[in-house]
Amino acid sequence: MSAENTIRVWDISVRIFHWSLVIAFTIAYLTGEESDLIHAYAGYVVLALLCYRVVWGLVGSRYARFSSFLFSPSDIANYLKNVMGGTAKRYLGHNPAGSVMVFVLLISLSITTWTGLELYAIEGKGPLANNVITVIDTAHATGDEHRENSGEEFWEELHEVASNFTLVMVFLHILGVLFSGKLHKENLVKAMVTGRKRAP
Repeated sequence: MSAENTIRVWDISVRIFHWSLVIAFTIAYLTGEESDLIHAYAGYVVLALLCYRVVWGLVGSRYARFSSFLFSPSDIANYLKNVMGGTAKRYLGHNPAGSVMVFVLLISLSITTWTGLELYAIEGKGPLANNVITVIDTAHATGDEHRENSGEEFWEELHEVASNFTLVMVFLHILGVLFSGKLHKENLVKAMVTGRKRAP
């Protein structure tokens, strides 16, 4: 496909964000049981990327802005129905199903990083450490180790559920990209590398 037949859709910022998030989440997920330090730093990178994406979603380029892929529930339902029938409309930016996945991933990754920060804080580390120090000190002073352990178990379980849910959503996202690419006969993975898609 020549450059004359394509149009720039994903700006360099969106592409760097996307692949950086892929790498950071993968490292964080794979090091969850192995290295606290690497896991924590990968989590910080994910958090920084999420913050950046929210800002860029408000002030960024046309297809990066959230306003370009906000769809009503009926639009989403109709799109999914048309996908099943093989007649779904092609979108240059995110399609309605893809837009839902973007928001779900942003939310699930936010919950994952937040619960990770809470868990890290219980160990007296990270930016939230000062918020739990009193609770931990009180638990130590009263000998209530169960209280401290139950708090840690709660955040650990929530963190694990959130990260596993995010992983499932990532796989669904990949399947959706492959299916949509086949449906509309275009390489969407390549588009997220080059930033270009077939012109309408």
